[in-house]
Amino acid sequence: MILRIFVSYACWFLVVTTLFAGMPADPGPVPSLQLSFTHVMGQQPLVRKQVTYTNASGEAFTVSRFRYFLSNFSLEAANGSVVTLPPAYFLVDDAIDSSKNIRLDSIPAGEYKSIRFLIGVDSIRNVSGVQTGALAVESGMFWTWNSGYIMAQIEGHSTAVNTPMQEFLFHCGGYKSKDGVLKYVTLPLPQPLTVSADKQPRINVTADVEKWFLPDTVSFKKITVIMAPGVKARQVAGNYQHMFNITGISN
Repeated sequence: MILRIFVSYACWFLVVTTLFAGMPADPGPVPSLQLSFTHVMGQQPLVRKQVTYTNASGEAFTVSRFRYFLSNFSLEAANGSVVTLPPAYFLVDDAIDSSKNIRLDSIPAGEYKSIRFLIGVDSIRNVSGVQTGALAVESGMFWTWNSGYIMAQIEGHSTAVNTPMQEFLFHCGGYKSKDGVLKYVTLPLPQPLTVSADKQPRINVTADVEKWFLPDTVSFKKITVIMAPGVKARQVAGNYQHMFNITGISN
């Protein structure tokens, strides 16, 4: 009886040991990078609905909604090589604080000198059928299968708008070459950025809404509503591609 029990325990121990021996070793923490976005209007914080601002045409306005997609991230290493990061899509919404802090995973350890990303959703994802997560159609940032995603969006009110509601709606989209508004942005880092398993830094970035209205001056008297791809969307996208700026790096 005792021998039988001993043999049973020995077999159990052998099986468990074999199973654990076949498991991969814990790789430890995976290097990652945080991006923290702050929305401003020139030198002022962006405060939706409550604060009145003035655009490049001298028109007073308030902002009620501000959202944009970011995707297709890559990093330029100190030696000039480019590291393309795994596919990730983020919808940054000024009304949702958590959306303004995003995490990029699976970054090779090393030293980097610039970051690059796409404002919007690449053409492949625009024609890939029903999406989930940030790309779910329920976000309200999707038009139709033909027109695709709204890449960036701002809404508000201005006394310069000659309608009863005095509302402006800029929904900028278009992924096809003729009406494309997809814009890549490359931001040099103010100092070398080191990423490792025990050093996962945060890049602080501002997005300046004022840039939506210049250098190609946009007046609410001339552009009140953008709800489809076209010339107006391309004009505004040519402006807002300049809205990002890195203000610092923290660990």
